[in-house]
Amino acid sequence: MKEETRNKSYQRDLLLVGVLLLAALLVFAFVRTGQKTGAEAVVTVDGEEIGRYPLNRSGTFPLNGGTNTLVIGDGMAWVIEANCPDKVCMGMGKISRNGEFIACLPNRLIVVVEGGEDSPIDART
Repeated sequence: MKEETRNKSYQRDLLLVGVLLLAALLVFAFVRTGQKTGAEAVVTVDGEEIGRYPLNRSGTFPLNGGTNTLVIGDGMAWVIEANCPDKVCMGMGKISRNGEFIACLPNRLIVVVEGGEDSPIDART
């Protein structure tokens, strides 16, 4: 009788763990999706806006006459190609939060995220 009680308790524990994992996954998916709603990458060259690209649509975009290539995927934007000598813009990483940016100074290109969730970095940090 003890063995049967132990098995039922074990099965309930497994069910509880499964339900908790599923709930955590759903919360993660909801939060992750909510962060990118309405966010877009705004591209300027020489201070003039040349395009706006929603972060919820994937694609590869040549910018500034092909001097830079912007990629958007998984709600983030990043530069994968640049013809400038230092290629700092390629090393700036992926951006997805309001106010984050990528700059290619030799090509006078700036990509800024507008809308969506605010960046955790502020003037006091």
